[in-house]
Amino acid sequence: MKTGKVLLAHGGGGQLSDDLIRNYILPEISEEKFVELNDSAKLDFESSSLCFTTDSYVVKPLFFNGGDIGKLAVCGTVNDLAVQGATPMVLSLSLIIEVGFELETLKKILSSIGSEAKKNNVKIVTGDTKTVEAGAADKIFINTAGIGLRLPGVDLGFNHIKAGDKIICSGTIGDHGLTIISQRQGIEFQSKLKSDCAGLGGLTCELLKKYANEIKFMRDPTRGGLAATFNDIAHQSNLSVNIRQADIPVNPTAQAAADILGFDILNIANEGKFIAIVSPVAADDCLNMCKKHTLGKNAAIIGEIVENKDVATVELETSFGGRRIIPMPYGNELPRIC
Repeated sequence: MKTGKVLLAHGGGGQLSDDLIRNYILPEISEEKFVELNDSAKLDFESSSLCFTTDSYVVKPLFFNGGDIGKLAVCGTVNDLAVQGATPMVLSLSLIIEVGFELETLKKILSSIGSEAKKNNVKIVTGDTKTVEAGAADKIFINTAGIGLRLPGVDLGFNHIKAGDKIICSGTIGDHGLTIISQRQGIEFQSKLKSDCAGLGGLTCELLKKYANEIKFMRDPTRGGLAATFNDIAHQSNLSVNIRQADIPVNPTAQAAADILGFDILNIANEGKFIAIVSPVAADDCLNMCKKHTLGKNAAIIGEIVENKDVATVELETSFGGRRIIPMPYGNELPRIC
């Protein structure tokens, strides 16, 4: 590779494209010595029940405390499969890269992708690379798709949720979104904010293998945070959601950042947490299993599902004993956070 930056010709399908794939991309994301560079992957699964997802990642800045756009792309796709009751298996990886992007920076992102894929036991089996003119993609955009094998006996859905079910939050909320905005604005706090970006497949599979009949629903509360997730649950199930502010796990630094910046932490994105709706008989056992896992050590039961009084709502019991309705966020408070 004669240049230290991406050229338009790197996306042209010729020699430079081949060099980019073989010398930069494959060494970072694949441990196999010989890889067939076909336009699609041939996959053999022993299950007839699959989950499929796709997502795009445009985060700014590309590197942040706790991760980068590459790690985020893998974890985000893994998590979308995990909360549907699937074991993540394979991913596709497509890159849209601006002309002039530093190849060494690209290599760091690809190394992160390869490392995180290995950590989450998923393989990257196909992909694509496109180059665009400077200014057309803000350095690099990533698109992924993922396939997972649905765990036997698992059937998660809004239709299973009932009044009396408990709500488990797997850890502290708002860490990712507030890390991104603080770094973007150059705001520093005494204790450094760190994104919660992580793959949840290991923990969710543990829970679902043991409590498949008791876990009703799962969701990773990304854009829109807890507020969007709970409003969606209320709308889709036609049941109300009661949550307790005192029980919601929050990093004090994240709460301070939200207060200073004028954000409601319930609306802030997470990238390594899940919400689970669980039958009351199994809630404590599920919580204890979460707490034994690295990614669930701060897990808590934060509320329950209740019958409607009039219309399905999300209601917060405040730390001061009051109550307030939590509306669906109108838009994305923090743009470009994932």
